[in-house]
Amino acid sequence: MAQLYFYYSAMNAGKSTSLLQSAYNYRERGMQVALFTAAIDNRFGEGVISSRIGLSMPATLFDSDFHFYNELKTQSVDCVLIDEAQFLSQAQVRQLTDVVDALNIPVLAYGLRTDFTGATFAGSEALLAWADKLVELKTVCHCGRKANFVVRLDADGKPSRHGDQIQIGGNERYVSMCRLHFKELVWSSPPEETLCHTAKATLS
Repeated sequence: MAQLYFYYSAMNAGKSTSLLQSAYNYRERGMQVALFTAAIDNRFGEGVISSRIGLSMPATLFDSDFHFYNELKTQSVDCVLIDEAQFLSQAQVRQLTDVVDALNIPVLAYGLRTDFTGATFAGSEALLAWADKLVELKTVCHCGRKANFVVRLDADGKPSRHGDQIQIGGNERYVSMCRLHFKELVWSSPPEETLCHTAKATLS
């Protein structure tokens, strides 16, 4: 039976690399895959899924009007892979459940769990609720802890606490951090006794 997978993480955890590796594995076995990526994110060119280590593959663009079930119901594919899945709408995640349940095609969606304020994206929220399998891809904060939040930097390199949820950017705009350091910069500061030694030294 096909299933809907959601691979989620903070930025720079290798989501696109993992997706491209999965696509390669399917194709190596003579199977057909359909790759999709968000039209809003064109940092690496339109219709391209690209990883930080230099791998890339062409992909079909999706926007808010794209209908996954209608697109795939007439195609012969063995797997669907979606990059930047946080930009899916709730309706589109419903469509992906139909691709899995009615067409019996596995769907592997890769995306961020939360935005720069710690809130979930609409697509991520729906995937967390409806996916058959949830897989966390891990990266690390500068302190060595697991990084599961993303801090947005303004033009001066300072943390942003307000603004539009979606602003496309890379390492120059976003930094992955653990919850402790994210809270220090974006939410209210934690009690003094919970601060790590690095944070205490900075404040003193």
